[in-house]
Amino acid sequence: MLQSGIDFGKIFGNLYESMGFVQGNWQNYVMLLISFVLMFLAVVKKFEPMLLLPIAFGMFLINIPGAEKVLWGTYPTNEAGEITSTAYDSVENRGLLWYLYFGVDKVIYPPLIFLGIGAMTDFGPLIANPKSMLIGAGAQLGIFVAFILASFLGLSVAAAAAIAIIGGADGPTAIMVTSKLASDYVPTIAIAAYSYMALIPIIQKPLMRLLTTKKERAIRMKPLRQVSKVEKILFPIVVTLVVGVILPDSITLLGMLMLGNLFKESGVVGRLSTQAQNGLMNTITIFLGIAVGCKAKGEIFLSIQTLEIIAIGLLAFIIGTIGGLLVAKVMCKVTKGQINPLIGSAGVSAVPMAARISEDVGREYDPQNHLLMHAMGPNVAGVIGSAIAAGVLLACFGGYIDGSATSAIMNAITTTV
Repeated sequence: MLQSGIDFGKIFGNLYESMGFVQGNWQNYVMLLISFVLMFLAVVKKFEPMLLLPIAFGMFLINIPGAEKVLWGTYPTNEAGEITSTAYDSVENRGLLWYLYFGVDKVIYPPLIFLGIGAMTDFGPLIANPKSMLIGAGAQLGIFVAFILASFLGLSVAAAAAIAIIGGADGPTAIMVTSKLASDYVPTIAIAAYSYMALIPIIQKPLMRLLTTKKERAIRMKPLRQVSKVEKILFPIVVTLVVGVILPDSITLLGMLMLGNLFKESGVVGRLSTQAQNGLMNTITIFLGIAVGCKAKGEIFLSIQTLEIIAIGLLAFIIGTIGGLLVAKVMCKVTKGQINPLIGSAGVSAVPMAARISEDVGREYDPQNHLLMHAMGPNVAGVIGSAIAAGVLLACFGGYIDGSATSAIMNAITTTV
């Protein structure tokens, strides 16, 4: 028997007001469409699906009208119903996505991703050909050009540094730098970074053909020397020590990268190496992707500033590719044709995709020309270079969270003088 005094009108009114289509706005629906496009690219086109798919689905979840307060939580409000704080730690009634985002906010996921990358990567090609470090360094040119450009567009120095790091084509590094310097930009920069990584074949191949000649593209490189086990074990230890002493701000990413590689090369912790490569790497990839995607809310993501960030990031990636190619061309001239300039494009940090593109383009002009192992040297150097570049940006501009980049640079110059 129904209890008397129940206000059915109020009950159904509350139900109606809780429905998503009542709470949504046009930005939510635009972002839902964008998430569908990203899922299509991940599933059908197979563009970086391991990260693009969870990012797209996180974006999809958080933009379902009304889902944010369930999946993320609510922000504190005053008596007038106005939000008083949007800080991560101020969220009330915290949901699943808030807890998953903890690893991004506290910069836990990116170093763990680097641990897995280190355990999966063979540094042998870089050790066998140390000159590859020059190509990896040249490919970081895009980072610093983009930083200068963003600075003079009036963005804060923190935002400029965070946007510039996209040029390294390294998602975890971009997330770490952005989380520390300009956390509001994390979703935009992370999605841009991983999107450009996924689009490497489309972006890099025309540049490779434009900046190299047919003769250069057909150059066959001599086989790399055999690297001893002792060299492979000492390399991560020595690099961590040298870079750590000079630039401690880079040690979080670089240290985890080298630890993972030491697991792999030592041969005595096979279970740890396997776990870092597989179970841990896959789990963190899921958490990182969903956490980044869930911050891409329509009202924040759909703005002119977002388009500016994406454009500058694309320019940074293009210039980084050009920088690596030009350094490789110079090395080709100096060595009298012993180095194929195509491996220069692999100087960006997208391992091993960028190296595979060097192989693919080379085989277009000589099916028997195998450049993959030669390109892995600059590719690994790019990973190390992006971690070092991140350390440089954090060391130089970590104290300039507020204010324009131009004024920060002028202050730094004045202080130095």
